[in-house]
Amino acid sequence: MLFIGICGASGSGKSTLAQALHEKLGERCFVLQQDAYYLDHPNLTFEERALLNYDEPAIFDHDLLLQDIQKLMNGEPITQKHYDYSQHRRDDHDTLIWPRDVMILEGIHCFHDDRLRGLMYLKLYMKVEPDICLLRRIRRDINERGRDINSIATQYLSTVKPMYDKYIRNYVNFADVIVAGGGKNARIVDILAGYVQDELSKRGTF
Repeated sequence: MLFIGICGASGSGKSTLAQALHEKLGERCFVLQQDAYYLDHPNLTFEERALLNYDEPAIFDHDLLLQDIQKLMNGEPITQKHYDYSQHRRDDHDTLIWPRDVMILEGIHCFHDDRLRGLMYLKLYMKVEPDICLLRRIRRDINERGRDINSIATQYLSTVKPMYDKYIRNYVNFADVIVAGGGKNARIVDILAGYVQDELSKRGTF
């Protein structure tokens, strides 16, 4: 199995690139989202959960994510993890995810855990100007997560920007490939898909 990590700021195009690669590579590829592995906090009220810093590395269950990745790389299925943004709670499913030839993990801190990073065959970093990322985040949070502009602005200033400056911008140093301009780059998708297909062919799996 080829394990590909896609890291970058919120709104940088990680999901877009992951989906484009998935479509290019077909059924032999699947995508996992680090956001599905937020830690659950059932002991907190909704108001308390809403105040948590969802942009710091410690908000994720890195051990569970690593465990699932290792199972998949060993040929074992995992149950699908899911996060309910409306309630700030984990909402995992019983659906099984089976290993395939290519696994893509995308997330703002998917390069944070060196145990996980060491398993990656290819590490991609999305390098996009912060103001473009912010505009994309505003559009996504309003259209897909039912947020209002005031809550988005408050979160951006209190956690998103500080965590980007402290952690996320520095993950570029771990990247094998820097992707500029976001995920809607047909040429880079073709190049990356061709590279992966060539490696699978060398391994006799494509």
